[in-house]
Amino acid sequence: MGKIYTSMGLMSGTSLDGVDVSIIKSDGNKELMSILDQYFEYDVELVKKILNLREKIFNSEKLKEYSKEIKELEREITLFHVKAVKETIEISKSSIDLIGFHGQTIFHDPEKKITKQLGDGKLLSQLTKKKVVYNFRQNDLDNGGQGAPLTPIFHNVIANKINKEFNLEFPINILNIGGIANITTTIDWKDFLGINKIQAYDIGPGNCLIDKWVRKNSKKNYDKGGFLAKSGKTDQLILNQALENFNENLHFEKSLDVKDFDIFFAKGLSLENGAATITDFTAKLIANGMNYVHDAKQKGIYNWLVCGGGRKNNYLLESIKNNFEQINIELIDKYKVDGDFIESQAFAFLAIRSLEKMPISFPRTTRCKNPTSGGVVVENF
Repeated sequence: MGKIYTSMGLMSGTSLDGVDVSIIKSDGNKELMSILDQYFEYDVELVKKILNLREKIFNSEKLKEYSKEIKELEREITLFHVKAVKETIEISKSSIDLIGFHGQTIFHDPEKKITKQLGDGKLLSQLTKKKVVYNFRQNDLDNGGQGAPLTPIFHNVIANKINKEFNLEFPINILNIGGIANITTTIDWKDFLGINKIQAYDIGPGNCLIDKWVRKNSKKNYDKGGFLAKSGKTDQLILNQALENFNENLHFEKSLDVKDFDIFFAKGLSLENGAATITDFTAKLIANGMNYVHDAKQKGIYNWLVCGGGRKNNYLLESIKNNFEQINIELIDKYKVDGDFIESQAFAFLAIRSLEKMPISFPRTTRCKNPTSGGVVVENF
């Protein structure tokens, strides 16, 4: 067992709803204890600013064009995180060794090796008086990787804890439905080849298209529980055409961004029918990704544990299940893991690995050439 750190993770995902904050104790390897999870919601104006800026940055040149606006918003987002950090420390009374700061993604292009997360690690360190680890994705991109997904090594720790505590048998797969959906096939620690066998893929949209449709066509921010989709009727013709167009370019080896998808195909549909059609489109792409893993392995019943905000969309989950016969799909919460805070805990974990110079990405998770460490460590106080 290595040194046990008390680490805080900060995650603001592509759904743009707010910041998840988690405190864990871990050695960055097999030891893991959750201490506290907190959520801090973005105010409406901040969400608008992020959405507007994200829409403008549709290529790398725009990063330079809007550099002043980016810098101003980055400071505002960082100050929001500072407040969240201080409040969480006050509540937990914990002595924090370091902070894993993901930031708010506004641009990601693996082919050009460019990724931009809004978040000033130096400012966060200065104002919180804590060691901060940030910019987790660039090292992977520079080493030929896709820069995502980065959570698989943490998913594997969780799967092994669940296996030990609840006797849930391997293979255990984890489906994370955030703005983008990604999957991890985990391995038993008893496997002598170890973590290099973990596999992961971005497989399609998670909540991003559903959220975008609802935001554009109503005063709501998302389809709570899948109620709108359940109230509507899927337009099968539009759905089939959309799937056909997308599947022509399907490539599981690439990381995905919310800008890789659009809701144009649902134009003209009612709020409810559009929600149903887009949700079924999302479910089918997720199911295709899950099937891709199954086909690559031996046949049998696989355990799938679902985390992320999309697990609360009942219509989406049912639609995913309808694409399978022999499969167990369960909420990860059933195994005493809060599915809302997997990613914030993951970046607390990845911060420790970065500090200890352990790899956070692998050839079978991000397609990097070699296991790669990541995260810039700053101590600015």
